[in-house]
Amino acid sequence: MPIVFVLVALLVLAVLVTGNWYMWRRLFRDTTRGPGAVRRWGVLVFAGGWALTFAAFFATRSGAPFWLKQVLAWPGYLWLALCLYLLLAVLAGEVVRPVLRLALERRAARRTAPPHEEPAPIPAGATAAAPGSAQSAAPDTPAPGADPAPSLSSPSSSLVGPSRRLFVSRVVAGAAAAAAVGTVGYGTHGVVRGPRVKRVTVPLAKLPRAAHGYRIAVVSDIHLGPVLGRGFAQKVVDTINSTQPDLIAVVGDLVDGNVKELGPAAAPLAQLTARHGSFFVTGNHEYFSGAEEWVEEVRRLGLRPLENARTELPHFDLAGVNDLAGENYGQGPDYARALGDRDRARACVLLAHQPVMVHEAVDHGVDLQLSGHTHGGQLWPASYLAVAANPTLAGLDRYGDTQLYVSRGAGAWGPPTRIGAPSDITVIELASKQT
Repeated sequence: MPIVFVLVALLVLAVLVTGNWYMWRRLFRDTTRGPGAVRRWGVLVFAGGWALTFAAFFATRSGAPFWLKQVLAWPGYLWLALCLYLLLAVLAGEVVRPVLRLALERRAARRTAPPHEEPAPIPAGATAAAPGSAQSAAPDTPAPGADPAPSLSSPSSSLVGPSRRLFVSRVVAGAAAAAAVGTVGYGTHGVVRGPRVKRVTVPLAKLPRAAHGYRIAVVSDIHLGPVLGRGFAQKVVDTINSTQPDLIAVVGDLVDGNVKELGPAAAPLAQLTARHGSFFVTGNHEYFSGAEEWVEEVRRLGLRPLENARTELPHFDLAGVNDLAGENYGQGPDYARALGDRDRARACVLLAHQPVMVHEAVDHGVDLQLSGHTHGGQLWPASYLAVAANPTLAGLDRYGDTQLYVSRGAGAWGPPTRIGAPSDITVIELASKQT
């Protein structure tokens, strides 16, 4: 195992170094005429960005003061997102580069080509000048003492050889940098602004007619931490309360840090309001942050933790299981305890952080499982990796007689940025099939 770990670490390091050298080359080396301050600044930008990233990671996992974690987290994690989209933009530039160079070459060729001249008419009675005579001299030969004819060249025609390559490199590099910064800025604004409400209707065959239209507000992956703090939590709470749900389900990954540091950030959760209360199940990040302490903290804030437990609501059963990560702490999911002795004639809604847990839900006759965990991929094209690791990336799906709804989550992990996977709070409206 140590040998495999070392080999993987070396492979990752090699890919990281190669990728950053490639970006530095395209953005700084190829856009300058020779060694100088610009290239040195480029080295400092890349080295400093990764130094901040690693410092943020190490600080988050150490006993560093919380203020230091906050100072390092924003630039360190944003650098990750920026590097990803810089790399994608520079790679896209490889397609544009030869097209732009060819366009410039053709334009220069058109500008420098000699103009086509019609022969001058010969007046009646005149005789054509014999070859070699003064009259047959080249018309563009200046007379003695006259100014030379103006050049037909243009700025674009002067871009030849190295000059043209330099011009193309600068245009492509500038466009790539602008695209990457704009993309990350847009995705970060979407997270900081707060999640939007998404409404989904889910029909349940066993749901009685009296429960038709029952609303469950589902929120997952808030990820309170050094980046997203109390202000973000307040936005989430206000958005949930504005939907006036009958029940609130917080399906894991509430925090990235311990209660001592993040207790004040989570305090707005005490304001959650729903007719049948607010419920909570653990996600994998709770087990990285002290799950037992957080379970007690959310209980103190007025949420009801469902630790492999079930409660019977007026028209259906609501159950919750611990996250799979709890198995490493002797607190894993226990479906038999949560669902084993229930009346299967009643509809059942299960809160389970990870979508992959749906297979156990099918075996236990669950009608609807509510999950998060995937972030919808968070940063395209990482969504393709998330698809490979989860049965459903986002939205409503069906497995046998069990329906699965996966929220993209309210917050973000790592970079506070989302591209192609906007954050959401989902209001599930249950629909009865009974007449």
